[in-house]
Amino acid sequence: MTFLIEIYKRLSDAIYFNLIREDRYMLFIRGLGISLRLTLYAATIGVIIGLLIAFARMTNNKALNRVASLYVDIIRGTPAVVQLVIIYYAILGSSTLPKVAVASVAFGINSGAYVAELIRAGIQAVDKGQMEAGRSLGLSRGQSMRYIIIPQAIKNILPALASEVIVLLKETAIAGYIALDDLTRMGDIVRSRTFDAYTPFIVVALIYLYITSILTYFLGKLEGRMRLSD
Repeated sequence: MTFLIEIYKRLSDAIYFNLIREDRYMLFIRGLGISLRLTLYAATIGVIIGLLIAFARMTNNKALNRVASLYVDIIRGTPAVVQLVIIYYAILGSSTLPKVAVASVAFGINSGAYVAELIRAGIQAVDKGQMEAGRSLGLSRGQSMRYIIIPQAIKNILPALASEVIVLLKETAIAGYIALDDLTRMGDIVRSRTFDAYTPFIVVALIYLYITSILTYFLGKLEGRMRLSD
């Protein structure tokens, strides 16, 4: 019994000093807000870049194809944290853009390479006869792609695209490298004030786990609906 009382006392003290005292829980809330905003902005940029790169890789223009392939190889072959630091300090270091905007661009560029491969794989997974059917109905190649191929490709890649958003949310944990006050950095700030090396990051981990669990739940619902539509 004494052992359980001691554990309870330590746990309550940890919660008080890391969350309640000086309203430190607000730091975690603000950090979570920045992380979610960063994920939303980066995912939007990543989808736009991914579409452009995917079409460039599928074009008959060898120069565009080569540039797009080089982009994908470089982005996928280097760590995201290195890309973030280079973009912030070397490329956009002299700009007046907010840190959230810079980090969104960096993560969007990183995500774009993976989204491009998802989109390309989704388009190539659509039977070639679909394009021929569209052309036989009098549609141009662009119209067939827009009205027939792309909708089917999106349906194929939507679960994987949603999973990429979940991965992107967790990748934003490195935004603290450019002193952006995201969720992980807020945990580090609380640690520096309470000198508790464990509790703040356990709280951060639980928050990430909770958010990703919610996203995974809705992803499962989405996949269920897509199976029913089949």
